[in-house]
Amino acid sequence: MTPADPLLGFTVAITAARRADEFATLLIRRGASVVATPAISMIPLADDARLREATDAVIADPPDLLIATTGIGFRGWVEAAEGWGLAEPLLDALRGARVLSRGPKPTGALRAAGLREEWSPASESSPELLAHLQREDLTGARIVVQLHGAPEAWDPHPGFVAGLTALGAQVLGVPVYRWERPADTTELDRMIEDIALARVDAVTFTAAPAVASVLARARELRLYDGLRAALAGPVVPFCVGPVTAGPLEQIGIDPVVPDRMRLGALARCVEQRLPELRPDLPVAGHRLGLRATGAVVDGEWRELTPTSLVLLRLLAREPGTVVGRDELLAALGGADPHAVEAAVARLRNSLGHKEIVATVVKRGYRLALDERA
Repeated sequence: MTPADPLLGFTVAITAARRADEFATLLIRRGASVVATPAISMIPLADDARLREATDAVIADPPDLLIATTGIGFRGWVEAAEGWGLAEPLLDALRGARVLSRGPKPTGALRAAGLREEWSPASESSPELLAHLQREDLTGARIVVQLHGAPEAWDPHPGFVAGLTALGAQVLGVPVYRWERPADTTELDRMIEDIALARVDAVTFTAAPAVASVLARARELRLYDGLRAALAGPVVPFCVGPVTAGPLEQIGIDPVVPDRMRLGALARCVEQRLPELRPDLPVAGHRLGLRATGAVVDGEWRELTPTSLVLLRLLAREPGTVVGRDELLAALGGADPHAVEAAVARLRNSLGHKEIVATVVKRGYRLALDERA
C-alpha cells in the first residue's frame, strides 16, 4: 500500500442524498471502492400550504429573533418566497430581527440574502444554541425557527422548539422541506443487506434522517439484528457530526465522528481511522489486510471467492490461533474432509504466498503470525 491509496481494498457504503458523487470521488481517490445509494430523498415544500402560511405570518408580524438551522433550508425558503413574489417583504421583515445561525452553511445562506448573524455556536449544534438563549429573558419574544426538515420521528434536534417555548418565547416553526425514504427501495435494500452481511468495510452517514431510514427499513426487512451486529463489529460506521451520530448512539452503536462537520473532514477521517481500526496483520513476513470482499497482501489487491473469504475470516478471528479441520469443514457446509484441504489450497493460491496459511499437523490451520506481533 502506498500513501496515495490508504484505503486500498476497503469498500465503503455511502448513504448521502446530496453531494454523494463528490464524496465518492474523495474516497475513490484514496483507493476505496464505493457502494452508493441515497437512504433518503429531500422533498422541497415550495408549494406547501404550511410554508406559505408561515411566510405570510412572518411578513404580517415580523419576529424579534430568527434562527436558521440549515443552509439549504433557508435558501429554499427565500426561493419559495420569490416564487410567490414575497421575497423582498419576507427579507424586510427579517432584517429587523436578531439573527442566530446554527453553523457555517446557514450563515452563508443568511449572508447571501443580506442578513448578518450575531452569533453561531462553535459546536454547530442546537443544544448549544438553546443554552446560549437560556441566559436571556425570552418572555413574549417572537422567535422564527427555520426547521431542519426532518419528520418528527427523525427529529435530529429533539426538544429544541419545546425548549424555546419553555423559556417563554412564542415560536413559529418554518418547515421548508422534508426527508422521505426513496420511492424505489431496491438499491437501499441491497445496501442494507450488504451492511448486515458485512459485504462492506464501512458505512458513512451525513444526515440523521438517513440513519433512521436505514434502521427502520432494516426492521421491515428483518435484517435489523444483523445490521446492528455488523455496525458493532466488522463494519465501521462513520457520521459527519454528533447530530447525525445520535440515532446510532441511541441503539448502543458508537460511530466514528470527525472533528469538523464537513464532507472533506469526513473523507479524511475515513482515510485515517478505517486502516487504524482494521489494521493489517504481519504474517509470514508479509502484510495481510482482510477486507470485506478480498485481501490486500503487501499492498496488492487480491480478490477472493466467497469460500476463501469464509476461511480467511475464520483464520483471522484470532490471528495465529489454530482453527480445527472440523470447524473449517462446518463453515464450508460440506462433509468431505478433503474439501478443507482443497479450499485452503485455493486460498493460498489466491493470496499469492502459500506460507501465509500454515498447516498444523493433525490439528488444522492457522495464520503464520510473525512472532514479533
